[in-house]
Amino acid sequence: MSSVSAVGLHRMTTAAAPLDRRRSLTIALWVGRALLALVFVGAGASKLAGSEVMVSMFDLIGAGQWLRYVVGALEVAGAIGVLVPRLSALAAAGLALLMIGATITNLTVLEASPSSPLVLLVLAALVVWADRRRSPRPSEKSPLPSKT
Repeated sequence: MSSVSAVGLHRMTTAAAPLDRRRSLTIALWVGRALLALVFVGAGASKLAGSEVMVSMFDLIGAGQWLRYVVGALEVAGAIGVLVPRLSALAAAGLALLMIGATITNLTVLEASPSSPLVLLVLAALVVWADRRRSPRPSEKSPLPSKT
């Protein structure tokens, strides 16, 4: 009788292990999304609000203050998007592209350390990778009827 109980217990623990792992990965993904959202809402808001530091930085970049508004708006939109499960991979990909641009700008124009944008780039790339199955695929059928 004890061997039957041991087999049953083994089945329960091995079945629960993938659920615990999946739950842990889901929690880690949400923490990553929340971190990206917090960082990019703050960064985007400071650009949109015209923080003196941001105005000076975009003056050094030399592309004009319009770029500060565009980057700020994209950062806030990306921050919101990473919190929407269906959009999170696309939003994180957009944020990753922004961080590629920020890394290049830090290295070539501002002569500043690229460590912050690189860390955010890696975090955004991890969110893209983790959410890759959740994003809509071009091969999926559209909910709209076709005109054939």
